[in-house]
Amino acid sequence: MISVDVSITNVSAERFWEIRKSIPPVRINTNISIVAIEKKKEDFLEVPFVLTTIYPSIAQISLRGRASVKGTTDEIKKIHKDYGEKKPPPPIILQSIYNVAIVESVLISRTLKIPPPIPLPGIPKIKTLEKKRSKLDYSA
Repeated sequence: MISVDVSITNVSAERFWEIRKSIPPVRINTNISIVAIEKKKEDFLEVPFVLTTIYPSIAQISLRGRASVKGTTDEIKKIHKDYGEKKPPPPIILQSIYNVAIVESVLISRTLKIPPPIPLPGIPKIKTLEKKRSKLDYSA
């Protein structure tokens, strides 16, 4: 079974938009890049990554780190071989990196007073229901 431990090694964030101006609606772009998959031991890999969140002309957050992947010798060989063949890493590695990095990005966005890089649940608009009157009147 694969085990993934994610560590953030570098944090960089900057707000470009003036603090007193309200932030306009913006499309937030988040990108995870796996830099490499390095085999350290027969049952151990290191996966350096970069997560970049861009708020066009408003702010930017960049996180760098490493994911330590442990597993059986066969699992580690397969992951490393697939990386050499340009295949994507297993979803558990990407999901683990994303989970840790996105939480960190949310905290940083709060510090910079910008919207969080995850979509917040929306409140549905209340529609006024018009009651249709029946042509027949049932009264006793």
